[in-house]
Amino acid sequence: MPDLLLELFSEEIPARMQAKAAEDLRRMVTDKLVAEGLVYEGAKAFATPRRLALTVHGIPARQADLKEERKGPRVGGPDAAIQGFLKATGLSSLEEATIQRDPKKGDFYVALIEKPGRATLDVLAEMLPVIVRTFPWPKSMRWGKRSEKPGALNWVRPLHAITATFGLETEEPDVVSFSVDGIEAGQTTYGHRFMAPAAISVRRFEDYEAKLLDAKVVLDPQRRKDTIVTDAKQLAFAQGYELVEDPVLLDEVSGLVEWPVVLMGSFDPEYLKVPAEVIRATIRNNQKCFVVRDPKTGGLAPKFILTANIEATDGGKTIIAGNERVIRARLSDAKFFYETDLKTRLEDRLPKFEQIVFHEKLGTQAARIARIEKLAAEIAPLVGADAAKTARAAKLAKADLLTEVVGEFPEVQGLMGKYYALAQGEDVSVAAACEEHYKPQGPGDRVPTDPVSVAVALADKLDTLVGFWAIDEKPTGSKDPYALRRAALGVIRLITENSLRLSLLQVAGSALAGLHVKSELDAGKLSADLLSFFADRLKVQLREQGARHDLVDAVFALGGQDDLLMVVRRVEALGKFLETDDGKNLLAGTKRASNILAIEEKKDKRKFDGAPDAALYRLDEEKALAKAIGEVGSEAGAAVAKEDLAAAMHAMAKLRPAVDAFFDKVKVNDDDAAIRENRLKLMNEIRSATRAVADFSKIEG
Repeated sequence: MPDLLLELFSEEIPARMQAKAAEDLRRMVTDKLVAEGLVYEGAKAFATPRRLALTVHGIPARQADLKEERKGPRVGGPDAAIQGFLKATGLSSLEEATIQRDPKKGDFYVALIEKPGRATLDVLAEMLPVIVRTFPWPKSMRWGKRSEKPGALNWVRPLHAITATFGLETEEPDVVSFSVDGIEAGQTTYGHRFMAPAAISVRRFEDYEAKLLDAKVVLDPQRRKDTIVTDAKQLAFAQGYELVEDPVLLDEVSGLVEWPVVLMGSFDPEYLKVPAEVIRATIRNNQKCFVVRDPKTGGLAPKFILTANIEATDGGKTIIAGNERVIRARLSDAKFFYETDLKTRLEDRLPKFEQIVFHEKLGTQAARIARIEKLAAEIAPLVGADAAKTARAAKLAKADLLTEVVGEFPEVQGLMGKYYALAQGEDVSVAAACEEHYKPQGPGDRVPTDPVSVAVALADKLDTLVGFWAIDEKPTGSKDPYALRRAALGVIRLITENSLRLSLLQVAGSALAGLHVKSELDAGKLSADLLSFFADRLKVQLREQGARHDLVDAVFALGGQDDLLMVVRRVEALGKFLETDDGKNLLAGTKRASNILAIEEKKDKRKFDGAPDAALYRLDEEKALAKAIGEVGSEAGAAVAKEDLAAAMHAMAKLRPAVDAFFDKVKVNDDDAAIRENRLKLMNEIRSATRAVADFSKIEG
């Protein structure tokens, strides 16, 4: 079957937009093909700085013919209905329709509509210009004299040429005939801007890709990335260094070049006195270059690796010299900022925070730092941290936000706080907390383990959460402008991965007490609402780890479950228990009891929550169940109190035979009202007994 080749050739597309643009092109074209009844075999899109390209193979040469029966009005129906039917179906008169007999509803007209399929070439010529005109660029522009006319094309950068061919592999392809804003689709593209700028005539994708390669254009972004990484590693190795890999920078650099040429430059070793992260940020942000490491020292080497887009006649000497000149100036600035920052102690910067508003309803940054300092000191003994060191760390943790280096490179906030704290002689734990209190900032980020860092990190995140909850600025839908979901997940990971035992409600209460804001929620409602938010975040976290979200609901449903570590452990123990036969059968029995109780409570409009009367037991199975509930409830409760969840589940398993026997032999809705009520109360005891570990009614299955 025929293949499609499409290329949109333009001025340079920003690197950050290329991957999504390629995917959007693939999606838009293939979705439209399928909508037109043209099911293809495969498609792949590519992007370089100057072009978007797409190949779709295995497309039918034409659409299938369509036959459709359309039911019309009844015979003898209103004239308006008949005229509407004729217009909708394209029939000139009722003689072209057939009559379908229906003894019950009466006879009615039916139109047989035959729609011959169109040639795919014609379909493409109709759909491709629409896709070009409606392409979803984040930002686009108009250009030239045509931009003055209504309906002028908007594109990310001026569009110069469109290549569009369609045909069989064994034959000369056809050009898909269409134009967009005066640009006619054809078979002509262009190679590298400097090394092979001449026009190139192409036929199909294999021919197109090969000719571009000859014209110094590597079409596949992954191939460009592989070339850059391989050549950079070899170049660094040849000099006795190691490449410091940077996947994000690699994505960007591969989108800046069509023909990657890797070169190495150097800078004055004097600049290595500046922290490595600042050097890397300077070189990365300003020149899009990679840094290299000296394996002998583990530190950076005074070298950098750049990626040019041309094979220079002088071997790249001029390109290297130009980059060295810019990097020298940038590193000189960074060194000046760093040395200037060192002249002012962190605590001496704090008064400036009194003039900086954190949030109009939550006060200044200075007020927030004071809250975090107080809360961190309260958390310290709960996590085994030194209170004095924790308070000191909380006080200094945000100070580096006012430094010159962080002002220039915001991505090194916290890290520079650590360097400045160490430089002024602070305790190692205090300095570490200055960096680590922001962590973890995502699912792949490291979780602090130093108790001082943990205490300050918890205080920072909980102050944020409680504060925004108090002023009712909670996340809604996909909107989370203050990253509160990330903060909650950070708290969860800090607690669970450090095996911390603390009451979330108690700590949140302390955070709320430190706020001087008027909240529409009382402390109890706010804490409950926030705990529910943590439960939702914990479900997300555990689900990603393979746990069942309904088990989290079952544990939180007990109420007052604010010890997240114990919640996680209960969920794990409950999950293991429900994988056993005893667990599955006890769950089934408990759910059966809950369902029966729900029906009978609705019927009687009352609860059966009183203690059953032993004198009304008539069958051995009732007595055995009552005895088992008493023993299991006591044993499971004691095990939970000791936090021996495995023992609690083992106790729960003993309930299963008695529950099975009860439902097998006992008629719950006895004719005697007193016995019926007593048996319903006994069933309620089943539900109560299992609540020692979880609310089984919340468990699915």
